[in-house]
Amino acid sequence: MAEFGSGSGGGRRAVQRLLDRAVVEAGLPGIVAAVRDGDGEWSGSAGVADTATGRARHPDDRFRIGSATKMVVAAVVLQLAGEGVLGLDDPVERWLPGVVRGHGHDGALVAVRQLLDHTSGVHSYTEDMDRLSRFPAYTPQLLVELAMDHPPDFPPGTGWRYSQTNYVLAGMIVERATGRALEGEIDRRIARPLGLEGTYLPVGGDPTIRGPHARHYTKMTDPAPDAAVHDATELDPSMFWAAGGMVSTTGDLLRFLAALLGGRLLGPAEQQRMVRTVPTVDWIADSAYGLGISALALPCGTTVWGMGGALFGSWTYAYGSPDGAHLVVLNTNGDWGGGGWADPIGVFTDVLRAEFCPGR
Repeated sequence: MAEFGSGSGGGRRAVQRLLDRAVVEAGLPGIVAAVRDGDGEWSGSAGVADTATGRARHPDDRFRIGSATKMVVAAVVLQLAGEGVLGLDDPVERWLPGVVRGHGHDGALVAVRQLLDHTSGVHSYTEDMDRLSRFPAYTPQLLVELAMDHPPDFPPGTGWRYSQTNYVLAGMIVERATGRALEGEIDRRIARPLGLEGTYLPVGGDPTIRGPHARHYTKMTDPAPDAAVHDATELDPSMFWAAGGMVSTTGDLLRFLAALLGGRLLGPAEQQRMVRTVPTVDWIADSAYGLGISALALPCGTTVWGMGGALFGSWTYAYGSPDGAHLVVLNTNGDWGGGGWADPIGVFTDVLRAEFCPGR
């Protein structure tokens, strides 16, 4: 185990015990957590970043953040809406003519905001992983075309279903509206202003993670309890792009979430729209979804805001109080669990309870 920085002792000791338990009982390779509240920042870790060398996990490790990418992409879209570059009620067809079409899909009936809160009904291309895995390279257009080969999940605005295609389309709209690459807009609008030195969207199919990082170990290719562990550190992130391709650190995610929830990235109107939620179906229990961000109700009655993300060998949670003053970010560099924790979500939920529901 390792602890870094400052912060209140009692609650952090409980968090550190859970990090140790995640390695000892759940069998995860390593885990790292970062916490910010009125007493300062604290980081803790357990286990290793590299099973071959035994190097311990460290708060500065970079890792793939999966669907936590959606918070960043949604923030960029909301900034553009606040600047009047686009409207949240604009039909997707206005920005991407002819792209959302086929098998009942109609981009003229889908609003930009429905992409961000997953009420569009647009089918998720990841539902067809067998076909997806046959391609040697990926473009956003290809990912959307795969989704268009299936009918919509429901008419726009009449249901809710998590769809990776929604955020690929949102990223494409950012590029069309600005005339610039999405990775550049994220860097210009989010990473550089907030000083997020370890945060970026990889360009194209670059399989590497720049800078110091944990190895990512996965069993996702085989659900059996005794399945072999594979090193998935190097992979083609273009399969996930705006839906889940970003790299970050626990410290960077603390700063981003503090700025997002604290109202420093968006105007008041866009801030209010971001947290206007819709109920989720067959997703995370006790949750609701806004524009790129989710609300999670804890058993003690506290609601935290943020997003989780999973990509082969890397699971991330980033949640905080509505004002961004109290935040927790966690990452495991393995995607399995044990000891009663079916996957890292059990670990993360217990950490959130320990931090936001002390004494419960």
